[in-house]
Amino acid sequence: MAGVREFWEQYQTVLGAGAATLAGLAALSYMTSNGTPVETIVDLNNQSVVIDGKPEHRGSRLARRPDYITCDRPAPDVETCFAVLAKGLRMSGNGPCLGTRTGPNKEYEWISFQEVIDRINQFGSGLVGKGAVPSNETRVGIFSANRPEWCIADFGCQAFSMVPVPIYDTLGLPAVKYILTQCEIELVMCDTAQKVTTLLSLKSEVACLKTVVVVENVGEKVKAEAKQAGVDVVTFADIQEIGKKNPQPPNPPKPEDMFSIMYTSGTTGNPKGVVVTQRAFVSMVRSMTLHTKGVYQPTPDDVHLSYLPLAHNYERGLHVFLLMHGARIGYFSRDIKLLTNDLATLRPTLFPSVPRLLNRIYDAVQTEVKKSSVRTMLFNWAMASKKKDVDNRIYRRDTIWDKLIFQKIQQRLGGRVRIVLSGSAPLSEDVMNFLRCALGCFVVEGYGQTEVCAAATMNFPGDASIGNVGPPLPGVHIKLLDVPEMDYYAKENMGEVCLKSDFVFTGYFKDPEKTRETLDDEGWLHTGDIGTWLPNGCLKIVDRRKNIFKLAQGEYIATEKIESIYMNSPFTAQCFVDGDSLKTCVMAVVVPDEAYISVWGPKNGFPGGLKEFCAHKDAKHLILKDILSHGKANGLKGFEQVRDIVLELEMWTVENDLITPTFKNKRPALRKKYKETIANLYISNGL
Repeated sequence: MAGVREFWEQYQTVLGAGAATLAGLAALSYMTSNGTPVETIVDLNNQSVVIDGKPEHRGSRLARRPDYITCDRPAPDVETCFAVLAKGLRMSGNGPCLGTRTGPNKEYEWISFQEVIDRINQFGSGLVGKGAVPSNETRVGIFSANRPEWCIADFGCQAFSMVPVPIYDTLGLPAVKYILTQCEIELVMCDTAQKVTTLLSLKSEVACLKTVVVVENVGEKVKAEAKQAGVDVVTFADIQEIGKKNPQPPNPPKPEDMFSIMYTSGTTGNPKGVVVTQRAFVSMVRSMTLHTKGVYQPTPDDVHLSYLPLAHNYERGLHVFLLMHGARIGYFSRDIKLLTNDLATLRPTLFPSVPRLLNRIYDAVQTEVKKSSVRTMLFNWAMASKKKDVDNRIYRRDTIWDKLIFQKIQQRLGGRVRIVLSGSAPLSEDVMNFLRCALGCFVVEGYGQTEVCAAATMNFPGDASIGNVGPPLPGVHIKLLDVPEMDYYAKENMGEVCLKSDFVFTGYFKDPEKTRETLDDEGWLHTGDIGTWLPNGCLKIVDRRKNIFKLAQGEYIATEKIESIYMNSPFTAQCFVDGDSLKTCVMAVVVPDEAYISVWGPKNGFPGGLKEFCAHKDAKHLILKDILSHGKANGLKGFEQVRDIVLELEMWTVENDLITPTFKNKRPALRKKYKETIANLYISNGL
């Protein structure tokens, strides 16, 4: 902001405050009036088209692209994810591929595409040398933070048709045990001694575990524990050395082979293993490539900072997407506190993120801007000028406003980002506008699920519309399905979003019952999300069929589960939990149990009447504390617990249309009734 102050002071000195305002506005307006619009290859006012009028396809659309039909036929040289490395080698001319740094203020050091391919072959050969069978029936666990070894292990398994199974440690120990057991994993690659210890602690319950490959050194104590547990612990370097000395002929996967089993946490019970094929995953990546063709395409000059978990398809899909085009991938320092320093050093050209981080950037800037009225005024002028550009499909960072105000913000991401991708939860209109204007680059949102490899829709780069998740990706069919119990009907352009594509998963691993619940006989994936088509052909997500939604940080919330737990409190007669996907927590409306309070209240210094009890200054805190204790006792995670509540005097009944005849909450009606109440709870909590 120092440059802004100097600019303003110079104008005031020469012309005086009033004249400075006029002259400054005129000069700035002139200096920001030029720019070339993005040349788009689709009609941004009609980004998807209706397929036909058949009843079973009601509300069905697909991408408005003449070449969408080709996305189900991967390019001859890229029929599998494993094949992208060979193409990346050709595209880059054996340029830099994977990079790391040894600490703050250190530059990134790179290994070339050929070096990566050599290490992949060595690692895969080493696994075979340790007894792993080169077959699509062999599953190998990857239990590690993002680093080059993750990528090498992933492709090393694929080189011999083995199936990598990412293990996300935040799922908790029970989930890790479940994944290892269900997949019958004998060998796990991990990164730290701590993870080795975690795996050893599960050995008594996971009999199949035989070998752990660890990247970092482990102490003698851990080695002794492993020996006692009957687990062979070997270093990553040793596995590569085994493969280097005894190279094995690769057994690369076929397009129809299993690519990976990606476990998704869901909301209740054990995680579900999403099975996707090589053809499916590479088709999804190719579809993304077609979607952005002519507007944004990666090149060998592009650089990506890998910090989002590779155990999710979002980041893993980006790896395949970038390696296919010969781009570089640098890994973060595995410490989120160093992320800003990593960004400044690597200076990525592509920045994938989640709303939680992007919201923090926006909030930090807003806090700084609001420190003075002058800053606020200048910031608003800058935003208005850049917004005019964006509305005209002009994305740039060479205006006077960029030099005076936005440059510092751009430098937080390294200063040369060409495109920002956001997924997992929606961005607010304010944040989206801010990012597009301040960063001077494409900012797009995508929508999808693990069950569709990663993405099914995406904003078209250059489209300035907000509040939607874009049109279908090429090759994706989307239809809306009637949900009569929630009063959503496809004929009224509202319904459950169902997806059909070559990159829809084949099913949940060893779980045909859950597969049938999600994937119907015609191959339609039932997402559980409620959507509507906007006039421009983009999809907007408006609700959740199963009363499950994501918070801003990407965590799933099952409101009915939370409500049922809170109902165990003797103070609670009825409970409605709701939230906002743009927020990081949920709120609740509670109807106290009048019968219980009439007895408990007088004995404990509270009124016995419901109205008087609710008016007591400590009543809300009392009930909130009690339901939170029940939540904790029943294993609710921190993000599942409500932040605040409001007490309601009126019972919800069938007559007032707030519950069903079976006494279940009518969520749409309750949401409508308490929409403002929940919003006010967020405001009162400073959220």
